[in-house]
Amino acid sequence: MDADLDTLATALYVRIDDALKMHPELGRPRPEIGLCPKLSDAELLTLAVIQALLGFSSETRFLRHASAHLRHLFPYVPGQSGYNKRLRRGADQLRAVIRLLAIETESWFDDTWLVDSTPVESGRSRETAKRSDLVGYAGYGYCASHSRYFWGLRLHLVCTPAGLPVAFALANPKDDEREVLRDLLEREASLLGQRPGQVIVADKGYRSKEFEAFLGDHHATLIRPAMAGEAPRPGARFLKPLRQIIESVNDTLKGQLDLERHGGRTWGGVVTRVLQRLLALTAVIWHNGQLGKRPVRSLLAYDH
Repeated sequence: MDADLDTLATALYVRIDDALKMHPELGRPRPEIGLCPKLSDAELLTLAVIQALLGFSSETRFLRHASAHLRHLFPYVPGQSGYNKRLRRGADQLRAVIRLLAIETESWFDDTWLVDSTPVESGRSRETAKRSDLVGYAGYGYCASHSRYFWGLRLHLVCTPAGLPVAFALANPKDDEREVLRDLLEREASLLGQRPGQVIVADKGYRSKEFEAFLGDHHATLIRPAMAGEAPRPGARFLKPLRQIIESVNDTLKGQLDLERHGGRTWGGVVTRVLQRLLALTAVIWHNGQLGKRPVRSLLAYDH
């Protein structure tokens, strides 16, 4: 394994292991009497990050690679079934570790957030849409960047200009993205409550008097493009470069971290694979920030 990825894996394992020891509630409950798992929770999450960074969409192929090349970091490498089941049961841990690392980055305190949604395609054939275990969660939507319809979910992401994930949600493509974002920010009420003057940059799809009133109640400001016939809005000169950033973040998730080939076939499977990639992105930003590397979102040192 490359030395940079080795260093990241070691630092990440140590930080997660320390966090689980300091906050036992983050660990998965296990009976007091029983076998100790051969792969600890910290090792499991670190292994999941490495998989995402190396671009292995197949868990079976990745575990073969880990058995051959990662034994110096993971003396025990689980089988595909055990790895998959533990990851799916560890979704809450993935969320907790994403937030833990995010808070420890300089970018966490940025007074500007970028918001957008991007398709998480989960099937293309009509039979898949009719028989998939995602029926009831997924639906048909339109992807403007590819000018085509898709069947699956949408990832709604709030991030900083450095690309650090702040909040996120998976939703049906037919759900109004303004309502999804409002629900997301209400669930994360402490974030806005502690940040008077927060600026939120979005596209035209977030136009809504009710939504802007909600943000105003939380002392936040929405910057978006003006609609046809609408008076010029403040902050318009910042829109283009900031919108390019959120599009670049989505491209990183889909391109370098293979979000488009997530392979999830159930709600729990898709959620876990999305969280796995968000954790990988957060871990890179956290680690690069500690080392003083710029740009902090660069994955180039860790994808081989």
